[in-house]
Amino acid sequence: MVIVITGPTCTGKTKLSIELAKKINGEIINADASQVYSDNDIATAKVTIEEMEGIKHHLLSIKKLDEDYTVFDYQKDARKKIDEIVSRDHIPILVGGTGLYIKAALYNYEFDNEPEIAKERNESTSELYEKLLLVDPKTTIDKNNRQRIIRALNYYEINKKPISSKNNSDKLLYDTIFIGLTTDRDNLYKRINDRVDVMVKNGLLLEAKKMYESGIRTKAIMAPIGYKELFPYFENKYTLDNCINMMKQNSRHYAKRQYTFFNHQLPINWFNVNYQNFDLTINEVLNFINKKTEEVMH
Repeated sequence: MVIVITGPTCTGKTKLSIELAKKINGEIINADASQVYSDNDIATAKVTIEEMEGIKHHLLSIKKLDEDYTVFDYQKDARKKIDEIVSRDHIPILVGGTGLYIKAALYNYEFDNEPEIAKERNESTSELYEKLLLVDPKTTIDKNNRQRIIRALNYYEINKKPISSKNNSDKLLYDTIFIGLTTDRDNLYKRINDRVDVMVKNGLLLEAKKMYESGIRTKAIMAPIGYKELFPYFENKYTLDNCINMMKQNSRHYAKRQYTFFNHQLPINWFNVNYQNFDLTINEVLNFINKKTEEVMH
C-alpha cells in the first residue's frame, strides 16, 4: 500500500504526513520537484530536522543546484524507495505538490528521449500554443501553461511525434490511496501570503541573494517561487515590496494550476483542513485510510 498526500501549496501536507507516519509506521518520500535540491530550504519550505520528529524522509536535498534531475530520474528513484520501504514492512507516503512526479512514480508512465525544459522560446505563450496545435491537434495542455507547451514542442522536435501519442496508461502500479488537502480560496490565499511573509522573516533574502550571486540559472533556481521574483530587487529594478507581492501572486497562480492538474490527472480524495483543530483532520484522514486498507485486504 502506498499513501499519497498532496494538494496545493500551504495546505498542511508536511504536518499531516509526519503525524500519519507516526501512526501507521510510515516513511516519507518527497514529491516536490524543487526539494530534491540542496541549499534552497527557505524558498521551498523544506521540512526541517526538528519537524521530521524522527520520521525517515527520502529524496530530499539529494542534488546540487547545478545538477540536472529529470522526471525520469525521479520515477526510478521513487520506485526504488517504495520497494525498499515496503521490504521493511513500512508504508511509503509520497508527500508533495508536484503532480507529474506523483504520476510518474505510481503509474505506468513511460518516457521517450525527453530532456527537461532546457530550450527556452522567444515567442509569446499564445504563439507557442498555436505552434503546438499544428503538430499536436489532440493536445490537452492548457493554452496558458507555457512550461508544458514548451516541453511538448521540444518533445515533438526530438521524437518526431506529438507528446499526446505517448503510450502512458492510467494503470496504477501499486495499491494507492490519494489524499488531497484543501481549504476555501480566501483562506488558502491568506495562508500563501502569510507564508511568504514568514519566509522573508526567516532569511529568504539572504538565501535568494546567494543564489543571485552564484550566477547559476538552472531550473533548480529559476523554477521555484522565491528567487527569480527577488532578482529584480537585487538589480534595483523593483522595490522589495513589489517583488514580495509578485511572489505572493505567483504562488496563488501556482496553487490554481496545481488544482487543475490534480482534478484532471489523479483520483484524489479531498479533505477540507480544520486549521483550528488539526487533530480532527488527522483523525478523519486516518479513519479514511484504515477503511480503504480494509477494503483492499478483503
